[in-house]
Amino acid sequence: MPHRLTTERLALFGTLLATFGELHPACDHWAQGSKTASRKRLYGKDLVHADGTPATENSTRPAMTTSTLGRRAVACHVASYTAVQLGATIAITRAFGYRITPAALLAGAAINASTHAAIDRGALLLWLAKKTKQTGYIEHCQAVRMDDDGTLTREVNGPGTAWMELDAALHRAVGIGAAAVTTWLTTRPGTRR
Repeated sequence: MPHRLTTERLALFGTLLATFGELHPACDHWAQGSKTASRKRLYGKDLVHADGTPATENSTRPAMTTSTLGRRAVACHVASYTAVQLGATIAITRAFGYRITPAALLAGAAINASTHAAIDRGALLLWLAKKTKQTGYIEHCQAVRMDDDGTLTREVNGPGTAWMELDAALHRAVGIGAAAVTTWLTTRPGTRR
C-alpha cells in the first residue's frame, strides 16, 4: 500500500499535468488572437506601428522595431495563457478540496510562462530543431495557404506544419517539469500545516 504522501503527490502531479497539458491547445487556439499569433515571431529593425503597418519618416504615430512588436505580441499571448492556466489550476484543485501553496503555484506558472515565451518567439525552437536534426521535418511538413486573390504561399509555422507539432510537444514536455516542481514545492515536508 503506497504511503499517503506518495498518493497525494501522484494525484496532484497527475492533476497538474492534465491541467497544463490539456489547457495548452485551448490557450494557443482560442485565447490567443490571430494578430498576436501572426506577430509573435516577428524580428527585425524596420520601424512599424503597433498595428504592424510600416512607419514612414514623417509618421506622427509612435513606432517601434519589428522585433519589439514581436516581443510585445508574445508577451500578450503569454499573459493570457498564464492567466487561464493559473485560474484553471486554482479552480480545479480547490474544487477537489486541495490547496496548492502560492509559491508552488507561481513557480509552476513561471516555468510554463517563461519557456512558452522562449519557444513561441521561435529562435529556441529552431535551435533545438537543428541540434536534434529536426529541421528536415520542419522543411518537409509545411502548409500551403491561399490568399483572397487566389495566390498560394508556403507557411513554415502555422496550423498543419511540423513547426506547430514540435512547438506543442515542447510545451507539453515543459509541463511535465512544471507539474513536478509545483507538486514537490507544495508537498515537501514543512511546507503546509
